[in-house]
Amino acid sequence: MHPPPPAAAAAAMDFGQNSLFGYMEDLQELTIIERPVRRSLKTPEEIERLTVDEDLSDIERAVYLLSAGQDVQGTSVIANLPFLMRQNPAETLRRVLPKVREVLHVAGVEMQLTAAVSFLTILQEESVSVHTYAHSFLQVILLHLEHRDTGVSNAWLETLLSVIEVLPKETLRHEILNPLVSKAQLSQTVQSRLVSCKILGKLTNKFDAHTIKREILPLVKSLCQDVEYEVRSCMCRQLENIAQGIGTELTKSVVLPELIELSRDEGSSVRLAAFETLVNLLDVFDTGKLCHGLYGIFTPDQHLRFLEFYKKLCTLGLQQENGHNENQIPPQILEQEKKYISVRKNCAYNFPAMIVFVDPKNFHLELYSTFFCLCHDPEVPVRYTIAICFYEVSKLLNSGVYLIHKELITLLQDESLEVLDALIDHLPEILELMSTGGESSVQENKLSSLPDLIPALTAAEQRAAASLKWRTHEKLLQKYACLPHIISSDQIYYRFLQRMFTIMMTNNVLPVQKAASRTLCIFLRYNRKQEQRHEVIQKLIEQLGQGKSYWNRLRFLDTCEFIIEIFSKSFFCKYFFLPAIELTHDPVANVRMKLCYLLPKVKSTLKIPADKHLLQQLEMCVRKLLCQEKDKDVLAIVKRTVLELDRMEMSMDAFQKKFYEKDLLDQEKEREELLLMEMEQLEKEKQQNDGRPVSDKTFEKKRRDTKTPTTLPKSIPISVPGPSGTSTPSTSKEIKKSKLIRSQSFNNQAFHAKYGNLDKCASKSSTAGYTSSVSGLGKTSVISLPDDSFRTRNASSTPTSFPSNPSLPSTSRGTGNSVDPKSSGSKDTQPRKATLKSRKSNP
Repeated sequence: MHPPPPAAAAAAMDFGQNSLFGYMEDLQELTIIERPVRRSLKTPEEIERLTVDEDLSDIERAVYLLSAGQDVQGTSVIANLPFLMRQNPAETLRRVLPKVREVLHVAGVEMQLTAAVSFLTILQEESVSVHTYAHSFLQVILLHLEHRDTGVSNAWLETLLSVIEVLPKETLRHEILNPLVSKAQLSQTVQSRLVSCKILGKLTNKFDAHTIKREILPLVKSLCQDVEYEVRSCMCRQLENIAQGIGTELTKSVVLPELIELSRDEGSSVRLAAFETLVNLLDVFDTGKLCHGLYGIFTPDQHLRFLEFYKKLCTLGLQQENGHNENQIPPQILEQEKKYISVRKNCAYNFPAMIVFVDPKNFHLELYSTFFCLCHDPEVPVRYTIAICFYEVSKLLNSGVYLIHKELITLLQDESLEVLDALIDHLPEILELMSTGGESSVQENKLSSLPDLIPALTAAEQRAAASLKWRTHEKLLQKYACLPHIISSDQIYYRFLQRMFTIMMTNNVLPVQKAASRTLCIFLRYNRKQEQRHEVIQKLIEQLGQGKSYWNRLRFLDTCEFIIEIFSKSFFCKYFFLPAIELTHDPVANVRMKLCYLLPKVKSTLKIPADKHLLQQLEMCVRKLLCQEKDKDVLAIVKRTVLELDRMEMSMDAFQKKFYEKDLLDQEKEREELLLMEMEQLEKEKQQNDGRPVSDKTFEKKRRDTKTPTTLPKSIPISVPGPSGTSTPSTSKEIKKSKLIRSQSFNNQAFHAKYGNLDKCASKSSTAGYTSSVSGLGKTSVISLPDDSFRTRNASSTPTSFPSNPSLPSTSRGTGNSVDPKSSGSKDTQPRKATLKSRKSNP
């Protein structure tokens, strides 16, 4: 016998202390195995046949053993084929592999299985290139796919499926796909057709959808309708792979009909395969559309049976609640309960589809009790999933959305913040559906049927604030920006606005503070009482802009940025321009630095020549910064800001072509702010005259009768008659009434899907009493308003809607009234520098 190779000998002699006895046991087992062999090799002739010349190389020895050796020796050579390919691939392919092909024609099962494994190992080790492998090994693999032994056939098939992963498309087409057309025919053996099914399932991931549709799907359909149930079942289980390769649309049109047909097959194994494949393909189809698609196929009895089964699944495991300690429950019971929770979670996920299945008009009778159970499920994952679906359920119920008011309150009050976080993703849309009853018309009393909404919303915010999940808190505050479209201005003022101000002053998380600031600005934007507006503006300036903590002053600048975005230029300049630029004297470097970044936006609110005096004050503040700033970082930012300010083009009172869109939008903001103030006055007059408040529904009806276009012609600048007026007293009331109608409708309809973005609607000159004039290319726009609240800004203007109050800044303030550094308080009396992104402790 040929001695073992040196490496093997060295390994055999490498005995460690811990493994000595293990090696001895192995040697004893080998001795026991070799005894019958020795007894069987009795004759010298037999010994001679199994002896190989020691001087032969590995390649020569392999060729010799494959040609003249025993089967066991040939099997050993084939098992050693990956080693030969690593050592000498060229000679192995040239001399050994042809002998392997010859031997495999008459080889037994053991040698065939060994060859399949060796071929796969060579592929995985990448001993040769893919092209060389395909040229040398592929035909051998294909030749033995239909071996009479099932185990051998499956072994070669596994090797082929792995080879398909790496072969190029052209090789796959010519060597595998084209021959497959004949192999899948009914004239071939069952084994051949079974192999074809599995190969087709693998090929779909290698070709484009067009090739699959033209060349593969016809074969798939044929095999799905094969006369043998084994073939139909095998092809059915490959439909999942095929669906992933062809995409959703072709799956719906080609694969799904085949699955439905196979689900009715006479063979139970085929029906089982169809059901399992259908379940695995649920992710491919649109969420929940499966039941809806089966709606027309079910008989009434089947429909009822399916619905009742779904209801049972929604409460699966709940009947077994026994209140035992979890530590006392056996592990198998705990595992079963986890499965029950998963089932109920999936039922919640598909609940919107079940509404379609039963028809929304039957929701209360058929599914409300199930929805109630899912919303009150003891497990958080189930409630979390139904909270995600709540908006879809609301949309489907439409006018019947009132049926789930209580469940909305329940989920808002849920003890788990995960559930709340899932619900508030679509909270504005849900609340709008609730307030309008699922219809587009505005109801007279928006919350008459939902009295617990405001307490639930406030409680939800307080729970989020008390937790460590600040992102949920931030998101909730952002969603509260929709409330002016849902509840009244007074309700917002007394239940939400003050809370936003408290969060801005006391919360420790910057994104949360900014979210509260922006939402507060939106609340202020749509507030309909001048007293309340006046109070909020004054608190913003005094407690933030002139606050003792530099952190509050930084938040004031954030608020100014939101005001510039949400309000008109006129509003910002009237109330926030001077308090903002007075922070150039702030003792804290971070505040001055943040103001420098904001200055370009501040300058963009000015219009020349009306705001020339404000521009002069801005320039004076910037000059002081340039001359007096001692902090090098702030000074560097000031210099960059000065260059940016110099490059800015000033907006004029008259319309300019390049600023037309921005000017028009700003004019609409200004007009809407005016209408809100006028509306308050007219409502007071009407209440005094009629003794009752004005109905939103009445205003909405009249607004539709006088609906205005969404844009203004570029050639028609707007002017509004001044207080002197040209209209007769008999028409004065009608003009005011028209404005009141537009004001009320604005309050109800101004919000879009993105709350906080202002609509660009403009009113016709006929309904507002506007007159227009065109003055050459300048497109001069002269706006003279019935009151002076938004007249051209100058040093002498005082708003009529806000009482003249020296504590409330406006454009009438002089430059000498700058904020004294002493207002910064003891903590900030000494100038200091800090990184903008970091926050000082204990502001």
